[in-house]
Amino acid sequence: MNSLSAHLYSLDWFTQSGGATLTVRGRRSGRPVSLPVVIAEHDRSRYLVSMLGDDANWVHNVREAGGDAELNQLPVHLVEIPIGERASILRCYLQIAPGARPHIPVSHQAPLSEFAGVAQTYPVFRIDRS
Repeated sequence: MNSLSAHLYSLDWFTQSGGATLTVRGRRSGRPVSLPVVIAEHDRSRYLVSMLGDDANWVHNVREAGGDAELNQLPVHLVEIPIGERASILRCYLQIAPGARPHIPVSHQAPLSEFAGVAQTYPVFRIDRS
């Protein structure tokens, strides 16, 4: 399913939903790995959130690649956001990514303080142009 979704996102079929295809070099294989992601916009910046937490393969791959990746085949640099700055981005993300709600144990309508309580578990990356 991830391969199919990634391909559809790369064709811009789901751009209104914030969907995109993230491609990053695999840390073990060295080959490009693509997966579907949802881009959250907050305070005039764009972000990727790992709804599966710190142990998601794409997170390890991005860290190993020094933040270098592609979104919809365009080069980007992903900058990891410090834990203390993630809460408002996580809340924004859950507003637009209902599929992530079962993975993050906070209601999308919860106060910011509840998001701050889980922020250490969910990496957030700002998308910068390369």
